Amino acid sequence: MQRILVTGGAGFLGSHLCDRLVAEGHDVVCVDNFFTGSKENIRHLIGKANFELVRHDITMPIYLEVDRIYNLACPASPVHYQFNPIKTIKTNVMGAINTLGIAKRVKARILQASTSEVYGDPEVHPQREDYWGRVNPIGIRSCYDEGKRAAECLMMDYRRQNKVDTKIVRIFNTYGPRMAMNDGRVVSNFIVQALRNEDLTVYGDGSQTRSFCYVDDLIDGLMRVMETPADFAGPVNLGNPEEFTIRGLAETVIRMTGSRSRIASRPLPQDDPTQRRPDITLAKEKLGWEPKMPLEEGLARAIAYFRTVPGVRS
Repeated sequence: MQRILVTGGAGFLGSHLCDRLVAEGHDVVCVDNFFTGSKENIRHLIGKANFELVRHDITMPIYLEVDRIYNLACPASPVHYQFNPIKTIKTNVMGAINTLGIAKRVKARILQASTSEVYGDPEVHPQREDYWGRVNPIGIRSCYDEGKRAAECLMMDYRRQNKVDTKIVRIFNTYGPRMAMNDGRVVSNFIVQALRNEDLTVYGDGSQTRSFCYVDDLIDGLMRVMETPADFAGPVNLGNPEEFTIRGLAETVIRMTGSRSRIASRPLPQDDPTQRRPDITLAKEKLGWEPKMPLEEGLARAIAYFRTVPGVRS
């Protein structure tokens, strides 16, 4: 049994991670400022002997004694991270510094939840971990993209200079229950619009591609990375190597929900990548990991969840 800190623990990914860690008997400290996280996501854990909730903004120092740290705290959808871009980059940079400070002080192992956004609009396809990316450093997405790149830099510098045991995971598109209905991400957008029989908003012609990994598979990957030997720092891609067009996803959601919705095209946002798909060779070699959930089965679970969310159906 370990004492484990999860920053952003009331968010989409964080709450599922807390579920797994609590179920395995670990003492879990969930830290969240509830900007995008929700108490509903972890309400069922409150009161359990091995779960503790702390309302705190990770841009400010916090002093805890733990064995493991999962640093997941940061708005992860464009709607939220562009709402207050200065706060977003502060969360990435100061959050990394503060959690690394804990890890250095108590000799804890720390995992940084990075993102496929570090690859920007890639010229290499699929993306391997040794690809440096093509990111606009002054664009409207850069607060998140460059913030995550800076957090990766901090992880490696603390590792080299202070011998902190660090891990970096680059997370590709993930979906499932507890996604926020208003976060602007494509899966939640499409499902909510379809359940309301509204037009599904497709940006551009819908030919841009993404890979979609179900949340349970992603959490399994995170936990495997955390327990790799100390000489493995990553970064390692976690995501689904199967590629889908955005228009194809929209058509699938309409069919699976039995919706009367149609597809409506809108102009493509600035710096929106045309392709995004992980090369997961390293994850297979080092972790024995690859996603198992077929897209339509995962979508069925996500649709069932959104049918229960108040305010989704008109």
